[in-house]
Amino acid sequence: MQKEINSALQVLINGGIILYPTDTIWGIGCDATNSKAIEKIYKIKKRTESKALISLVSDKTQLQNITNSIPNFDITTKPTTIIFPNIIGISSNLLAKDSSAAIRIVNDKFCNELIQQFGKPIVSTSANISGSVFPKQFSEITDEIKTNVDYVVNLRQDEIMNKPSQIILINMNGSIKKLR
Repeated sequence: MQKEINSALQVLINGGIILYPTDTIWGIGCDATNSKAIEKIYKIKKRTESKALISLVSDKTQLQNITNSIPNFDITTKPTTIIFPNIIGISSNLLAKDSSAAIRIVNDKFCNELIQQFGKPIVSTSANISGSVFPKQFSEITDEIKTNVDYVVNLRQDEIMNKPSQIILINMNGSIKKLR
């Protein structure tokens, strides 16, 4: 696993795009602070920039670095993506018009180690063209996606992955709404 982390790290550090397994599904990712890399992901997915992308962090400490709104309920047992208000420290092309962004503490050993060693959030968006069904396993990812990323992580490629995260919105007033 460390060999795959090292290879993915080099790509992320150099502004590249990775295709990797997450705690939910196969994702396309990059440095969440690199606006040019994020633009590449939008192009690969053929997705308009008005549709936000999720960013992953490794733990509550990394989350605290980008928001002051850490909820007081469990967000690590079940994959939970939270739309936080007033996010700082990630690229502006990941933020909605109100400066909110979708963030998840990842609960996957590979992803967690990768993000921890990288030291900052990474983007995670499903490995499909926008509007298409997300792939449930690596073999369902189109060649168009595979050939447009800079590195494909060679882990868990036979595993079926079909568990999107729940999504929770934290409003500016602190109220919470479950979206999925």
